[in-house]
Amino acid sequence: MDAQTSAVADAAVEPPLKGMARRIAILVVLLAFFMDILDGTIVNVAIPSIQNGIGADYAAIQWIVAGYALTFALFLIPGGRLGDIYGYKTMFLIGMAGFTVASAVCGFSTTGHGLVAARLFQGATAAIMVPQIMSMIQILYVDPKERQHISAYYGAIAGLASVLGPILGALLVASSLFGLGWRMIFLVNVPVGIFALIAAWFALPNAKSPHPLKLDLTGTVLALLAMSLLTFPLIQGREQGWPLWGFAMITASFPAFVLFAWSQRRRDRIDGSPLVVPDLFRYRSFVVGILIAGSFFGVVGGFFLTQTLYMQLGLGFSVLEAGLTGIPFSLGVAVAAGASGPLLVPRFGRLVLTVGCFVLAAAIAGLGLTADWLGHDVTPIDMIPTLIIGGIGMGLIVSPVFNFVLVDVPVRHAGSASGVVSAVGQVGTAMGIALTGVVFFGRLAVTAQDFVSAFVWSTGFGAAAMVIVGFLTFFLPRYARPRDDVFGAH
Repeated sequence: MDAQTSAVADAAVEPPLKGMARRIAILVVLLAFFMDILDGTIVNVAIPSIQNGIGADYAAIQWIVAGYALTFALFLIPGGRLGDIYGYKTMFLIGMAGFTVASAVCGFSTTGHGLVAARLFQGATAAIMVPQIMSMIQILYVDPKERQHISAYYGAIAGLASVLGPILGALLVASSLFGLGWRMIFLVNVPVGIFALIAAWFALPNAKSPHPLKLDLTGTVLALLAMSLLTFPLIQGREQGWPLWGFAMITASFPAFVLFAWSQRRRDRIDGSPLVVPDLFRYRSFVVGILIAGSFFGVVGGFFLTQTLYMQLGLGFSVLEAGLTGIPFSLGVAVAAGASGPLLVPRFGRLVLTVGCFVLAAAIAGLGLTADWLGHDVTPIDMIPTLIIGGIGMGLIVSPVFNFVLVDVPVRHAGSASGVVSAVGQVGTAMGIALTGVVFFGRLAVTAQDFVSAFVWSTGFGAAAMVIVGFLTFFLPRYARPRDDVFGAH
């Protein structure tokens, strides 16, 4: 294992928690994980209501979703390092407190810019909190078999939160508790966050790494600079009529990424604590795998946002109708994800990913064709077959993709590789929203706000991207069967 993984493994809880105390501790951190995943999926369905409520422009609504993912990605690895240095419980409490405050600020925001700023802060605080969850699991459950059992719950909670997010968001907006409307999707975090803070204060053990890695502040700043130079003009440029400064920023992002890569190699030579271990990019499966994972999450992130706008603003669906329309997709994901990992991948290998990509591409294209053929007369029933197929495609991808990404990664780089994969998924989501937004909102500008036409164009873009991702899977190993000295074998 690498230094980051061993840093957590070497941390000890004295005396070790057992029995009910340990169960309570793990329930607290899993509740926090559920809140984080839920908050990443609950917002989409409320976007039209937010836009109407505070007069946010199209750039702002993209930032509301993409901004959270972007800051979460950029601060995820530094958040883990802070836990190693200052203690996992301490940083969990700080992250949870910040997340709760950010949720309250989101809920009471009165302008688009204010809500965007709060969401950026919310993503950063979630990035401080979430790494401590996996660290707590490792120190609470030293036995690998016990830890594997808890990790299964971890994955199940991620799936459950992803499914429930749009439905819960729709119910909260539609019910408009206390007359707060869309604000409840954020304010519901406040009492839950306060409860989690109190419970964590008493239930979580104190532990930190005896050999923590150093913070790479230079690398963090350079990564933030490079991603901002690329993302900001993609979202804001269209609103400003694609000015010269937008193209200048995009051009400047490339040397910024090169400078970031140079800084990582230099930091690795100096003290072995870069944000991203350069040696990871020697493994083709890892490089191709993160391209696939980032692109996949980008397509899905852009699709979910534009589909919500299409249904509510283009077809006139209520927020509850839009939320419930997503259930067939979620059911398809659940069934396919449950079958792909244990049943299909061991037998068919990477072919499962390939088929999943092409099935998802066909489903996205199918939704676009349905919109093109039926115009404004599309009903939820018309979407159900294609949504189920799309969910199956996503389920075939989302479960095994990480095994293929990590199949050749040595154990010594396990922690760094896992952190990079998680961050790339979030960066992909942010970039996907930005790029899909260029197509979707650009089409709106030339069709007198025809959301149906904009959705048709954006689904064409998403389907084409998934086809390219499907062809990329041919560069992965045929099977995800790691050697004994690599991460996936342990």
